[in-house]
Amino acid sequence: MIITACIVVLLQGAAPASAQGDGSEVGLDDNDYSITANVRFNNEPVQDVRIVVSGGGYEAEALTNERGQVRVGVPTTDGYDVLIDEETLPEGVAVEGENTQSVAFGSQFFAPANFFLGEDVRETASFLSQFVERLMNGINFGLMLALASIGLSLIFGTTGLTNFAHAEMVTFGAIFALWMVMIDLPILVAIVLAVIASGIFGWLFDASLWRPLRRRGIGLVQMMILTIGFSLALRYIFLMLIGGGTTQLPGSGGVKHQIIGPIQLSTIDMVSMGLSLLVLLAVSYWLLRTRIGKATRAVADNRQLAAASGINVERVTRIVWVIGGALAGLSGVLWAYFRPGIKWDMGMQILLLIFAAVVLGGLGTAFGALVGSLVIGILVEVSTLWIPSDIKYVGALGVLVIVLLVRPQGLLGRRERVG
Repeated sequence: MIITACIVVLLQGAAPASAQGDGSEVGLDDNDYSITANVRFNNEPVQDVRIVVSGGGYEAEALTNERGQVRVGVPTTDGYDVLIDEETLPEGVAVEGENTQSVAFGSQFFAPANFFLGEDVRETASFLSQFVERLMNGINFGLMLALASIGLSLIFGTTGLTNFAHAEMVTFGAIFALWMVMIDLPILVAIVLAVIASGIFGWLFDASLWRPLRRRGIGLVQMMILTIGFSLALRYIFLMLIGGGTTQLPGSGGVKHQIIGPIQLSTIDMVSMGLSLLVLLAVSYWLLRTRIGKATRAVADNRQLAAASGINVERVTRIVWVIGGALAGLSGVLWAYFRPGIKWDMGMQILLLIFAAVVLGGLGTAFGALVGSLVIGILVEVSTLWIPSDIKYVGALGVLVIVLLVRPQGLLGRRERVG
């Protein structure tokens, strides 16, 4: 049994606003051109199939109506990618080949793209294989999350500041790497420059704003509210700079390789996990063995006592902001590969998970943030065996609430006397 989904690009004016009531017509008021898609099954229309049109920084989506049609407005006559979301197809049906095709406006003002769909013949994997696959994804996600969480935890430990703008520091690293790639730099060079730029961004963030506010004795609550404002401002600056679409870094995706038994990892996965481990080991060595690392732990433990003992607290704080920014930037690049794709609000998508990891591990403890990140990352991915992937983050936050009810100080935190 074969289904043909014929995607036809038409050069035509937008329909009136009154025609856009069922979600099958999108962006027609604001654009002069449109893409029309028809999806039929056994010559019968298929409703509620999700069609995504993207290209040139523009992206829009719509669901097929009762006639199996969608109409998506586009701003130019450039080429576009048209994607059929396989998860919205009827049960037992899948795309034969790629589920994305490119279309362009030709001399006839249309270009068809045919998607051939047939019976979905799936190889049923055992529960153990699925568990191992999600466990490895969880470890990879947890290590990436740990980079951002440790930076946030160090900043909180040394300054007491809850920095909601940390999400934008994550996004900045990914966007800077994208800019470097756009000027034809190799991706490895782009990543190194993105980490350096993120560290400088963290230093500027502290030097231009937080250090003057600390000297003026501004309270932590007021400063926390400021971080929320800066988070919103930076997010929409990123939107103006890169647009609302999703952009891929070179090498995203890739074929998975059989490692051991049911364990399959792509080259990007292996590089991401290896790089995260190396950086986390380096941060651990810095905290435990170097003089400035020991001073950082002393400031995090008791800022006033550290200052009284001769430690230059402000210098330690500046270094922590640089390291926190660099770790957030690297985490952003790895998150762009894991998602995959770079988007203007990508950091905000994992901000609650970063906070959850820091609180779960113990506020202000770098190693607690590492443990909390691994727990959250594994739980988020493994939980999809039992719950829909759309709500997997909710499960992680639920476990956070339960753990804090049992152990309020977090897994590696210390009990503190109140009152």
